[in-house]
Amino acid sequence: MTTEIDLPVYARGKVRDTYELHDDQLLMVATDRISAFDVILPTGIPDKGKVLTQLSIWWFSQTHSFQENHLVSGMVPDLPGALKHRRDELAGRFMVVRKAKRIDFECVVRGYLAGSAWAEYKENGTVAGEPLRKGLVESQKLSEPIFTPATKAESGHDENVSFKVMAKEIGEELAGQVRDASLALYVFAAEAAEQKGLILADTKFEFGMTGGRLILIDEALTPDSSRFWDQARWQPGSAPPSYDKQYVRDWLTASGWNRQPPAPELPAEVVERTRELYLVAYKQMTTRDLFYQGEARGRW
Repeated sequence: MTTEIDLPVYARGKVRDTYELHDDQLLMVATDRISAFDVILPTGIPDKGKVLTQLSIWWFSQTHSFQENHLVSGMVPDLPGALKHRRDELAGRFMVVRKAKRIDFECVVRGYLAGSAWAEYKENGTVAGEPLRKGLVESQKLSEPIFTPATKAESGHDENVSFKVMAKEIGEELAGQVRDASLALYVFAAEAAEQKGLILADTKFEFGMTGGRLILIDEALTPDSSRFWDQARWQPGSAPPSYDKQYVRDWLTASGWNRQPPAPELPAEVVERTRELYLVAYKQMTTRDLFYQGEARGRW
């Protein structure tokens, strides 16, 4: 996306721009922006927004039988008439969704010990404040998936919290519903990924309420919200490469950037390699090429 849409802005995030529509609906548009260390980079990753959108739609279709979600349509004919002249630009990267009252927690499920969970375990022997058995190693599969919520920060880092903290904020009953829904989604997706030669190490969901019902919102099980590994390259005790923006983070770290804005431009080879990782993740999971795929370009 290179220009604004002539609709009232509902919210603007690091990746998505969301606009008001009629009848309690929103238009969510996933750009090709990419952030790292909480800074939006000046260089985008072509087709990234389309991967996030199309993979989310695919997962929504796989899980709607047991978990209601906010998707209304991702079909170009369902774009508002006022955006007909933007169809080519928006194709593949938008969703018309139902408006919901967001629950302000990231609903994280972990099946493997990685990322911030591994860092906490190394230091304290806990994850989200809950003790785990001794002797675990990095990337080890847990005996069962665990729910580790986090506060949802508008800026800066999310903070891992205990289930008790979440329950105190939103109520025991709703917190239990969110936990159970998150675990059910993870178990389903992990089994589906395993059949495609992938490991779903961890993922995060967002939920909202509409009409008194809990629904899945935002994105679902994408490389931006999940840690996918190739089964063949997984080895407990090491950190397998993942299908996400870790490649960008590694380059930025090696570049000597101090993690303060402005961020440096990404070289063309880093852009193309990152784009390839997103496209491979999409194809391996869905077994099809990305719809509306464009050509590699360096800026959004």
